[in-house]
Amino acid sequence: MWKVKSLLRRLAGLVYDLLLLLAVLFVATALILPLNGGHAFGSGQWAYPVYLGLVSFGFVGWFWTHGGQTLGMKAWRLRLRTADGMAVGWARAALRFGSALLSFACFGLGYWWIMVDPDGLAWHDRLSGTRIEFEPSSSRGLSSRT
Repeated sequence: MWKVKSLLRRLAGLVYDLLLLLAVLFVATALILPLNGGHAFGSGQWAYPVYLGLVSFGFVGWFWTHGGQTLGMKAWRLRLRTADGMAVGWARAALRFGSALLSFACFGLGYWWIMVDPDGLAWHDRLSGTRIEFEPSSSRGLSSRT
């Protein structure tokens, strides 16, 4: 049962982050639109998807390397750590980002792998040497002293 909860929490955090990322990508597009004469980018302009990929990595990578939590992960009390419990650096964040794209591109099988993995890890957790930890609410059990 804990694997189902883990998967659902991770997917909920991912949905939150995708909504935030969508807004970031709109702004990123608006910033470079004048470079294309104000016209929409065409399918033959390979630099545009590369740019959006770099912006996406910059967005999640910054959060992962500065506290281990994106805003969606924070909402669902999830934190990214290395397999040995340390903070994630940029190289490991890049490896995780790339392997998470692979997990997603295979019809999400990398995420569903959590259900059969003995440690409840996704493909990108295994490939990048990271894990997602659940952080219980810190407000539980605290007294209401001033």
